Amino acid sequence: MRMSHAFLPLVAATLFIAGCGNKGPATSAVSQADAAMERDRAEGSQFAPAETKVADATLAKMKADLAKEDYKAVLAAIPKINEDVKAMQEAAVSMKTLTAAAQNEWQTLNQEVPKTVQEIETRVETLSAGKLPKEITKETLAAAKTELDGMKATWAEATAAASAGDTLKATDKGRTVQVKAEKLKDQLGLSNAALASIK
Repeated sequence: MRMSHAFLPLVAATLFIAGCGNKGPATSAVSQADAAMERDRAEGSQFAPAETKVADATLAKMKADLAKEDYKAVLAAIPKINEDVKAMQEAAVSMKTLTAAAQNEWQTLNQEVPKTVQEIETRVETLSAGKLPKEITKETLAAAKTELDGMKATWAEATAAASAGDTLKATDKGRTVQVKAEKLKDQLGLSNAALASIK
């Protein structure tokens, strides 16, 4: 999306002659605003739907006023449409940046988290099959099993969100699983700190 905030070059001139109620500047203002929205509406709808809706509403009002030959109202709306389009553009750029960062983070999470979860699951199975070490109680193991089930469910939601194209949601849930996994590793004696304390 190109950041073209000043898409109405006639702003100064039209405001200066607004009192004349000239049809030409009003028509030109609507045309330029319409062109700006046509150019950016697709990305705006995807990445900044709320801001795009506001800008479209302002544009619709300008078109309605033009149709009623209320040229003064059209010209008076120029600062508003400029602000609305700018807000839409900036919000879309911001969301695109966040989405790109989330995609990179998700790739890392998708590689690391399943391995960690599998490591924890193997540890739980091993502990369940034999005598517990003194630093792990039956209550700790039972809680770990419950936590592991919750982590697996959350990870399933994360992968589903990623498959649906909602990388931000996927990354948020994946990050939650990652944090819980690190804590659980410590409780089960799998983290470096826990292993060092056992020695």
